[in-house]
Amino acid sequence: MNDYRLIFRALRYRNYRIFFVGQSISLIGTWMQQIAMSWLVYRLSNSALLLGIVGFSGQIPTFLLAPLAGVIADRYNRRRMLIITQVLSTFQALIVTTLVLTNTIAIWHIIVLSIFLGLVNAFDITVRQAFTVEMIENREDLGNAIALNSSMVNAARLLGPSLGGILISVVGEGICFLLNAISYFAVIVSLGAMRIAPRKVTRAPIRISRELKEGFTYAFGFAPIKYILLLLALISFMGVPYQVLMPIFARDIFHGGPKTLGFLMAMSGMGALMGALYLASRKSVLGLGRIIALSAGFFGVGIIGFSVSRALWLALFLVLFAGFAMMVEMASSNTVLQTIVDEDKRGRVMSFYTMSFMGMAPFGSLFAGSLASKIGAPFTLLIGGSSCIIGALLFTLKLPSLREKIRPIYVVKGIIPEVAQGIQSATVLETLSKE
Repeated sequence: MNDYRLIFRALRYRNYRIFFVGQSISLIGTWMQQIAMSWLVYRLSNSALLLGIVGFSGQIPTFLLAPLAGVIADRYNRRRMLIITQVLSTFQALIVTTLVLTNTIAIWHIIVLSIFLGLVNAFDITVRQAFTVEMIENREDLGNAIALNSSMVNAARLLGPSLGGILISVVGEGICFLLNAISYFAVIVSLGAMRIAPRKVTRAPIRISRELKEGFTYAFGFAPIKYILLLLALISFMGVPYQVLMPIFARDIFHGGPKTLGFLMAMSGMGALMGALYLASRKSVLGLGRIIALSAGFFGVGIIGFSVSRALWLALFLVLFAGFAMMVEMASSNTVLQTIVDEDKRGRVMSFYTMSFMGMAPFGSLFAGSLASKIGAPFTLLIGGSSCIIGALLFTLKLPSLREKIRPIYVVKGIIPEVAQGIQSATVLETLSKE
């Protein structure tokens, strides 16, 4: 089911190609800022708890505002919204740069500015997820575009932390923040250069509470969407916060510095990039349910292995393995959701995806930071990895019934061959109407 010649097929669309280049440049800056921020917090505080608090501050707005962002994404011009979010993100990075370079930065500054960026990201991430479909003319290539989005993020994740670690050790954290601010202009220019066909949106007065309820009922009333979101939320809460604790492993367990942290983050990014390219090479979305379950379990195994490793070379291999599994699970979930969702509810469903993926992470960061301060980072990750394995097993038990519910949708959309062969039946349409 994999053809590696098809990995970059979504790049034949002009709008997506422009976006891919601009976003790739910006994401390198984003990852440089992320590693600089975590190292800065730990350098100033020597506190695992504060690492968790800063992570919580930057991500909790996504959990709170993503549903509102989903409603807005279904009602307004998504490209214009993305330009606004990039301008605001540039503003935040410039403020951090100024405070660091003038040596006036304090932890409370970092928390406030992290909250501000989290507010921006709540809209940026949700709208960007929903905007992908507008750049791809042939919906059959949507899964490839989603996988390439993930590969773009993780190629930057591979380069950004490595460059950031070197820059921190040579010139300090401030330059990383400055370069991130400059990198946002690449996205702004790419969005402005696109030629996007006007999207039909309803002009009825916006009723946020009613539309939020409608989106929630739709998403959690349909078992495949519900269980994909629940597993993703568990992974984000219990597993993903291993990244927040990475500075502790780099300095206190492997006795390194910012370069060691950069290498660990880079290997995690390399694994995630490999996972994204693997998904991009797939010809079809068929079979992704099983892959979601397997990758969630393997992610838990990788975290557990990392938590007990004491040799840097082994830790680097295990974070690569965990990064691969994490990306396959998250990108596969995204692809299945985008494939089965109704178009008029896409923004709201993707807002719930954002809440599960990004929104649960702050609670996980706070929980992991607090727990690590009491029982240590290794035992904290051991608990997180075990929880991911349990979630994967429970999802596996649900797979047969989920496939039965998704199959009629895939038949009508031509993803399953019956339609191409002219065998679509009234029974299928009747099943869909009941769903």
